[in-house]
Amino acid sequence: MSTLYLLHKPYRMLSQFTDREGRATLADVISVPGVYAAGRLDYDSEGLLLLSDDGALIHRIAHPRHKQPKTYWVQLEGQLTDDALHGLRSGLMLKDGPTLPAKARRMAPPDLPERTPAVDPKRHPVTSWLELTISEGRNRQVRRMTAEVGFPTLRLIRAAIGPWRLEGLAPGEWRKETLHAPRQAPAKTARTHPTRRKPR
Repeated sequence: MSTLYLLHKPYRMLSQFTDREGRATLADVISVPGVYAAGRLDYDSEGLLLLSDDGALIHRIAHPRHKQPKTYWVQLEGQLTDDALHGLRSGLMLKDGPTLPAKARRMAPPDLPERTPAVDPKRHPVTSWLELTISEGRNRQVRRMTAEVGFPTLRLIRAAIGPWRLEGLAPGEWRKETLHAPRQAPAKTARTHPTRRKPR
């Protein structure tokens, strides 16, 4: 049996617990001893981050070999075109090689609070939203993919990792789930009553 913590990482927060430069860290919103993040989100990205004290579970979630699909909600500069969607779905050639075909669709703006600071409507008067699901984990991959098809990313929110979803969590909030499976092979999950915490 393992414990998993689902956290909504806010914008401009590091995916770690300490920082010599005084930037915001996970310690500002969650104080559970002995947990580590399974993977990371960039400082300027938001959304779902998974944490656990179970090293095998962290490896299973984070390692690219397991290909956990990750879904992102992406606010783009400009009005997303069919050609751009086709490129994302077909696979793109980036500097570090081709991407795998992704799932991509237009979406309405998600029901989430505005980012602080918000995307400036004077600088970016026309934007659109994309839901993108990939099974790779390259550095800043989503941003590079949208730029490659001509639509720079303005705001990036991770909405899901495998079966775990962001829904119900505001920025800085977290909840706990218990996985009723051997710690070495946490493949099946069963949710107990989630415990939600607000930022301190």
